[in-house]
Amino acid sequence: MNRRIVLLVALCMIAVSPLFSQPTAEASKGYEIGISKMVSHPALDSIEQGIMDYLNGTGMQFNFDLQNCNAEIATAIAIAQKFKSDNKDLVVGIATPPAQALAQVITDKPVVFGAITDPLAAGLVVNYNKTEDTNIAGISDLNPLKLQLETYFRIVKPKTLGMIYTSSEANGVAQMELAKSICAENNVTFVAAAVSNSSEVKMAAQSIVGRVDAMYVAIDNTVVSAIPSVSEVCMKAGIPLFNTDTTSSDGIDFLMSWGFNYYTVGVETGKVVERILKGEKPRDIGAVFFDDPAQFELWFNLDTAKKLNISIPQDLLDGAKVLVQNGKKTIRE
Repeated sequence: MNRRIVLLVALCMIAVSPLFSQPTAEASKGYEIGISKMVSHPALDSIEQGIMDYLNGTGMQFNFDLQNCNAEIATAIAIAQKFKSDNKDLVVGIATPPAQALAQVITDKPVVFGAITDPLAAGLVVNYNKTEDTNIAGISDLNPLKLQLETYFRIVKPKTLGMIYTSSEANGVAQMELAKSICAENNVTFVAAAVSNSSEVKMAAQSIVGRVDAMYVAIDNTVVSAIPSVSEVCMKAGIPLFNTDTTSSDGIDFLMSWGFNYYTVGVETGKVVERILKGEKPRDIGAVFFDDPAQFELWFNLDTAKKLNISIPQDLLDGAKVLVQNGKKTIRE
């Protein structure tokens, strides 16, 4: 009878055990953190750096394992399996495919996502009500697309807007559909070109540039990684470019750039990691969205505006964080 009672108690303990184990680490050894990112480009590199800089400033000890899946899903899964076999204390996925791979493979340790535009569509959160137990939490980089596009329309007054998106990325498709809807509301014809990898981006831009009055690039890692080629095609055709990723706008002929400073996104992702390591449950954190206008930066390239004979309203110039003029970048307080 005593043996049966002990077995029953043991089974009950297993039944009520948490979904995943809370990370623990000896101070002398440090937490083992695996970071998997989609591809190397300025925005994602800035997120990675922001995560490490923030965590290294917390007073805790960390050992970082940095991996790049180079936009290959199979590689993202292999990295996730490596992190699992290495028994990482916590893993971070930067961009959707790496985060999805980590969430699929690692279910017994916390998974933190950074820069996921729509975590629900990506299958990284079950709902936004924090009612389902989960080992996943993180930061969304959802941009205010309606405000951004309608501001862009105010400047360039296009009849037709072009957009390149990645058909295999949930975020890319979601943003494409939203942009299409916003264009319909504003009587702007929408022309989209789908790509599956960065090598197709320039050709996609060339395929639609002759049919559009303006080009728009959303937060789409595959497209952003090839943004110089989009800029080149647009300038050659005399078409203005709105690139929402400010981090990758340095050195290209954009007209307008309005979005996050992705180093800040990295810092905020690091804060989520810290909260979990200090005992907070991922379920109670969920998906964190930015809602402070100060967290967004508005950039204008006045050299491009001059070449394209486009006038930017003074009130927008007054609110800009960065102005590029005569080849020089001015950051305003």
